[in-house]
Amino acid sequence: MAAQSRSLSENAGNGSFLGGGSVRDIHSTTALRDPSSLQQQTRDSGEGHVTVRVHQSQSEEGKRSKKKIEEARMLEDSFGRFHDYLRISLTEKCNLRCKYCMPEEGVSLSPKDTMLTTPEIVRIAGLFVAQGVTKIRLTGGEPTVRPDIVPLVSQISELRRQGLQSIGITTNGLTLSKQLPALIHAGLDGINMSLDTLVPQKFLFITRRNGFKMAQASLDAALAAKDDPSSPLKTLKINCVVMRGQNEDELADFVALTEHSSLDVRFIEYMPFDGNQWRDSKFMAYDEMLTVIRRRFPHIQRTHHADKPNDTSKAWRVPGFKGTVGFITSMSKHFCGTCNRLRLTADGSIKVCLFGSEEVSLRDMLRGGASDEELAGLTHRAVWGKHYAHGGKGGMHGIAASPDRPMIKIGG
Repeated sequence: MAAQSRSLSENAGNGSFLGGGSVRDIHSTTALRDPSSLQQQTRDSGEGHVTVRVHQSQSEEGKRSKKKIEEARMLEDSFGRFHDYLRISLTEKCNLRCKYCMPEEGVSLSPKDTMLTTPEIVRIAGLFVAQGVTKIRLTGGEPTVRPDIVPLVSQISELRRQGLQSIGITTNGLTLSKQLPALIHAGLDGINMSLDTLVPQKFLFITRRNGFKMAQASLDAALAAKDDPSSPLKTLKINCVVMRGQNEDELADFVALTEHSSLDVRFIEYMPFDGNQWRDSKFMAYDEMLTVIRRRFPHIQRTHHADKPNDTSKAWRVPGFKGTVGFITSMSKHFCGTCNRLRLTADGSIKVCLFGSEEVSLRDMLRGGASDEELAGLTHRAVWGKHYAHGGKGGMHGIAASPDRPMIKIGG
């Protein structure tokens, strides 16, 4: 693997990554002919959004790095951002039907033979680690419904020998308590648990399924593992999507969870995706969340020192509390300028931005017999074409007006 890494890096420098490959977006399949064609195909195919995309592209020019694509590393974009964090969706299936993630009518699952196999996932993960990825997060759908989740984590954990430093999972927790010991033993060291309410009846309303008690049991088990000095579990976070009229009255209750527990509770601004009925009236911005929390915890403090490079969350803490609170302000105060994340969908496409419509299928090339160098070249060009912010859509209203996958088919 080390030799392969040197070979790929050397090829990136001499420009041999500039051949072959294809790009897919929501509308069409377009040949990728040059480093600017990801932006160009948006102007060509997105007839309803030409003005927004062109304006965004013009505003990006002043921020671009002076490097040329031939001089950049595989995972470096035209703004100089290096992407060392890969989120891998393991499945489109989920045992909940959360309103902000899935349309009420559900989604049509992709054919089984289009899903990445375990060997394909491990090969792609190895390629990215060889080029500098240090953190991998497994998402879905619900990743724990994948039957081979434990051996898959174990195989990915082998990549620590090549430089991988962390393996995390984002889960709703319904089956996590049963799998947790095996997952930690396999190499899992971080858990993000999605939990949007502490009220059982409201859990049913938001997720359209029962399961609050199972989620609660998993949270308790994860907390016990996190507090065990001998456990390799390093991080435990709760992700709470805040929706006006549904759970904003529980903000302070979530903060209270951090008093005696080493939790990081993160409040996420409600983001628009296909079929999730996003609208302004449901959106609650970071500043307003803080106003609500301060009514009960007036002394909550910003802890800038806790913010790490490339963090998506703005860290806060109530003095004397054991845990922390964070705010993921994707819409009101975006952090795109320091983005280091890439996504691999369950059907094998790279999405360089959560909100971008452009996709590059690594699965098709991989199954067509492509070498690692060819896969790396296609990825390099896709990363280089990444927009500066919000997939080039100009903010939350542009995102809401643009077609894309439902969140469950992207990967959280």
